[in-house]
Amino acid sequence: MPPLNRIHLNGLRAVEAVARLGSLRAAAEELGVTIGAVSQQVSRTEAALGQHLFLRKADGMELTAKGAEIAPLLRGGFAQLAAAVARADPARDNVLTISVAPILASRWLIWQLPDFQAAHPGVKVRLDADTALVDPNSSDVDLCIRVGRGGYADVRSEWLFPQRAVPVCAPDLAARIHTPADLAHVPIIREPRPMFGWEVWLAPLGLSPDILGDGPEFSDASLCLDAAISGAGVFLAFEVVAEHALARGTLVALPPGMVETGLSYWLITAKDRSPSPAEQSFRRWLKARLAASGFAP
Repeated sequence: MPPLNRIHLNGLRAVEAVARLGSLRAAAEELGVTIGAVSQQVSRTEAALGQHLFLRKADGMELTAKGAEIAPLLRGGFAQLAAAVARADPARDNVLTISVAPILASRWLIWQLPDFQAAHPGVKVRLDADTALVDPNSSDVDLCIRVGRGGYADVRSEWLFPQRAVPVCAPDLAARIHTPADLAHVPIIREPRPMFGWEVWLAPLGLSPDILGDGPEFSDASLCLDAAISGAGVFLAFEVVAEHALARGTLVALPPGMVETGLSYWLITAKDRSPSPAEQSFRRWLKARLAASGFAP
């Protein structure tokens, strides 16, 4: 008898949920059963495997060494099963799920989507705006838009356009800045974990980031961009996320303008999955939109 036939699928589901959520109660709520049912499923699975997978503690369930070894495998396996069931649903044929960083979703893509929807009214777009890197091979995500240097393993990756950066600020503050050296005399808005530093813009001008003074710090780039719009200081922004504010005039790009950061935007899809008609339509539309905006060649 194959080893998997000895274990009930519901038991493995219970183990995976408890391992991920950390308690019987949370797993029971997610699975829609009682706490006692989850506890029994876990115990039966442990008995069938001949291994203790959890330490029962007053504040929850803690994985044993063996439990910690198999939990990621169960998580990946159930993710693939969920993706398979989702893809078998005929209602999903016209649903397009796109994984994208929150700032790119809110500052650029969300403003472009009405154009796509007008051209493809039968396609329902679902944005998964999260900083977590989703694996399209084991999820229901169709497309991922990522920023990096390429070389992504076990997926299909397609270069879209180079990432460029430019200092931006409100018009009133821009009137006080006549040369790049004037940045030494204005507040500089920073985020704690930027993708690139001021050296990418200052070094080609023969200047060091050491000239920059203090300024407010915000937890993510979207808040930094809002702070720049409010007049709080100068922020070194991605070109694509600042585009809407620059077009409306709520932000001004400081001369001499854009520089490439060395990173690029990439379209990531599953390695061994044929693209759906909705995915193909979005891919064609995205490339045309980027070219029309001047981001891509």
